[in-house]
Amino acid sequence: MDKKHYDSSNIQILEGLEAVKKRPGMYIGSTGPRGLHHLVWEIVDNSVDEALAGYASEIITDILDGDIVRVQDNGRGIPIDIHPKTNRPAVETILTTLHAGGKFDNQSYKVSGGLHGVGASVVNALSSWLEVNIYRDGTHYRQRYEYGIATTDLETCGSTEKTGTMITFKADPEVFKETTDYDYEILRLRIQQMAFLNKGITFQINDHRQTTPVFKTYHYDGGIKEYVQYLNKNKELLHQEVIYCEGEIEDIIVEIAMQYNNGFAQNIFPFTNNIHNLEGGTHEEGFKMTLTRLLNSYGKANNLFKKDESFVGEDTREGLTAIISIKHPDPQFEGQTKSKLGSTEVRRIVAQILSEGLDRHLLENPNDAKIIIEKALLASRARLAAKKAREATRRKNPLDSLGFASKLADCRNKDPKKSELYIVEGDSAGGSAKQGRDSEFQAILPLRGKVLNVEKARLDKILGNKEILSMITAFGTGIGEDFNVETSRYHKIVIMTDADVDGAHIRTLLLTFLFRHMKPLIEKGYVYIAQPPLYKIQQGRQIDYAFTEKELTEKLKEASSRASIQRYKGLGEMNPEQLWETTMDPTTRTLLKVSLEDAMEADHVFSMLMGDEVAPRKDFIQENAIYVQNLDI
Repeated sequence: MDKKHYDSSNIQILEGLEAVKKRPGMYIGSTGPRGLHHLVWEIVDNSVDEALAGYASEIITDILDGDIVRVQDNGRGIPIDIHPKTNRPAVETILTTLHAGGKFDNQSYKVSGGLHGVGASVVNALSSWLEVNIYRDGTHYRQRYEYGIATTDLETCGSTEKTGTMITFKADPEVFKETTDYDYEILRLRIQQMAFLNKGITFQINDHRQTTPVFKTYHYDGGIKEYVQYLNKNKELLHQEVIYCEGEIEDIIVEIAMQYNNGFAQNIFPFTNNIHNLEGGTHEEGFKMTLTRLLNSYGKANNLFKKDESFVGEDTREGLTAIISIKHPDPQFEGQTKSKLGSTEVRRIVAQILSEGLDRHLLENPNDAKIIIEKALLASRARLAAKKAREATRRKNPLDSLGFASKLADCRNKDPKKSELYIVEGDSAGGSAKQGRDSEFQAILPLRGKVLNVEKARLDKILGNKEILSMITAFGTGIGEDFNVETSRYHKIVIMTDADVDGAHIRTLLLTFLFRHMKPLIEKGYVYIAQPPLYKIQQGRQIDYAFTEKELTEKLKEASSRASIQRYKGLGEMNPEQLWETTMDPTTRTLLKVSLEDAMEADHVFSMLMGDEVAPRKDFIQENAIYVQNLDI
């Protein structure tokens, strides 16, 4: 065919759901694990919309054998009458046509978390098969689809007293080539979050794939108040009662729940129509601005400030856990991912509802008010102290003050995209790493002392810790209000610790620091964990390595009985060549990228592991002991 020829015959019209099959990533983000789980959310979201409209009270999600998911609710049931435009049943139209649904007339559903009405049809298009069962008007209906096309007419299966919709589907392995295996924990966490955000609605998540099936039910009459209590569960509270504000202005429903703890991190989680807005938006802006203004006004009016004292925003948010949840009939987002709310009127509406609710709470609870002001005052004074300490972390060149030149063995390459920084535990391992590395692009920073547990310290104290100062200086990002992820000198920051209990503890301390004070490094995908081998297997001059107990067992089956096994207790036991070959050579090493799938749950776990409360940590260890793979006895 003539490549220069270009006319109407070159224009493809993708009928029905062909566009989805052709470019699935446009509709569900990716065809990896995230996209696979997104299929479930599309169907669950439809049931949630039915519940928010007041017609359903229970939503059940089942993971069945064979990578099959079933979602059912007790709502009205999808309409089955003939659609005037398609002359097919309404349910078939919804499941086979993009942008067909009850979300567009602003009458069937007041608010909707679904993605532009494409949800159910996209799931249908990307499934090997999908079956819908509808219980409506005393009759049970059923229809089956394969690869997005109806293979049966809508059939009547008899009478029923139930109402609602049940959708069962199997994701197409030809689309989801990486995996079609659902992660129960990802589904469970999101279902629990939906229950918090939608008070009074019962959610079930059941995993039938286990030898003993797992059943979980979530129902929170307190809604986001209970969510804040859950997030603060492992923290020492400054006041017992969760501050709660709600209201509706211009058809926009706003709920705010907040509570202070004695920690130093701020955790503010904004949602629009049950969607977590990772980058915030106008609702979060309205909240922050109003909180600072109200606490400044209260402090001044009650003579709680010394001369010239006042708060900046970060002072009023230290130790704060807050959920801002809005339900908006027509939200505007910045970008396709819905990660940032752009609706300008929301800023004013959130500010008004928070002003009324928080002002009332402070006046009615003067003890709470005084404790909150005192907390913010301590934060304010620490901020000024930290500002002085932070000056020490600014540098013009990586090898200046603080005896830093003796610690960091920098790389020659100055392009951050090609540069790696290995944070290594101890001097002996640091020595091996310096000798074994490729100094063109690999920098080594040995840690010589205990890293501070930042979960229990303010920034001014953190900046007094030499090991943390060394890291901040090496990264080149600054910290606190000076932090800028774009100035990071390395796009791979690799934590390399021993494969023992002490090494795991140091790794956790480092991750806590990065999570609390440099989270964008993790969000950008710059943080990794090295995977050194656990065993060296030697037969004569031939040397092999095993990274897990399972791998050791398999390799010993192939080895002769004369093979000697060495269990590495520390990185320092490896000579530079072995360290390079097993852990640092980009062609052979294994690195685990640290990701933030769910920042709220990560915060919850970090607080529990690194905080003061012992009981929750003990419970966690008991519950998760069965999953431990590597443990030194």
